[in-house]
Amino acid sequence: MKYRLDGREKTLSIGAYPAVSLQKARKVRDAARSMIANGEDPSEDKQEQKRLRREASGQTFEKIGGMFLDKQRKEGKSKATLDKTAYHLKLANRDFGKKPITAITAPMILRTLRKVEAKGNYETAHRLRARIGSVFRYAVASGLAETDPTHALRDALIRPTRQHRAAITDPAAFGALLRELDVFDGQVTTRIALQLLALLAQRPGELRHAKGSEFDETERVWAIPAGKMKMRRDHFVPLAGQAMKLLDELRPLTGESEYLFPSLRSWQRPMSENTMNAALRRMGYSGDEMTAHGFRATFSTLANESGLWNPDAIERTLAHEERNEVRRAYARGAHWDERVRLSNWWVGYVDELRAS
Repeated sequence: MKYRLDGREKTLSIGAYPAVSLQKARKVRDAARSMIANGEDPSEDKQEQKRLRREASGQTFEKIGGMFLDKQRKEGKSKATLDKTAYHLKLANRDFGKKPITAITAPMILRTLRKVEAKGNYETAHRLRARIGSVFRYAVASGLAETDPTHALRDALIRPTRQHRAAITDPAAFGALLRELDVFDGQVTTRIALQLLALLAQRPGELRHAKGSEFDETERVWAIPAGKMKMRRDHFVPLAGQAMKLLDELRPLTGESEYLFPSLRSWQRPMSENTMNAALRRMGYSGDEMTAHGFRATFSTLANESGLWNPDAIERTLAHEERNEVRRAYARGAHWDERVRLSNWWVGYVDELRAS
């Protein structure tokens, strides 16, 4: 098709007959005339569309997923978060990582999620859908995709049944566990780790990754950096006398490592996440009775049942986020003084249960 634009004669190639029918050629011609009437060049538009298609074919899910992971890394996400993202992206890449992100459809993603569901991993399937959606939303924001197809899959997956981590909340049974810890015949560092969990009620992962530099023995405070915390905020843990004694016992055992609880295989890495739970199993406590994470529930239950403490102070000790925006705004004081008293009461109460 010949045409003139801004006084210059140009040519638009529509396609070869019979691959392009006369009817289709007329439609392209009519669209081109409309563009020319608006001062637009149909030939340049055609070249631009070709360029966009070439770019889109190179923007694969795997490539954009890598860009998203790099963004998380630069944002200072924890190693656990980065590892989970990498794992989920690996599952997705197996099926459609090499495909252009614009060519990936909801049914295509659902087939991948169904494979995970078929193994009974319902929670993983939901997390995988969310992670894939994060990559698509990143692509949309970057101008590399137009929609997030995972939104249509929100109700397509089997909802997992929430299971709380097992915990001992009966005072007498907890006292028995404390006595079992005193005579634990495994690694001394593992025994101390479990005893500190019982006293400090922090997450096992935060304790495993604890470094000596985070502990101020003069002020008796463990300062956990925001990067290690689930809620991404610095968290401060008061250290009562019994906790300080355990730390004194621990340091000669691991003095050459920056970690308080280094791996037995390499002091450059922290203790394995399975070590403490394995110790509980060795002591005779099944996964349905007690877990390393369960020490937090034990503390929360018994401290609340005592009626002696402000529930907000207990929640702050556990580093739980206040969901109510107004309450969070007024709760800027971290209940520190009460938390210190709560910490001292708790270790005393633990001693009473152990003795009884």
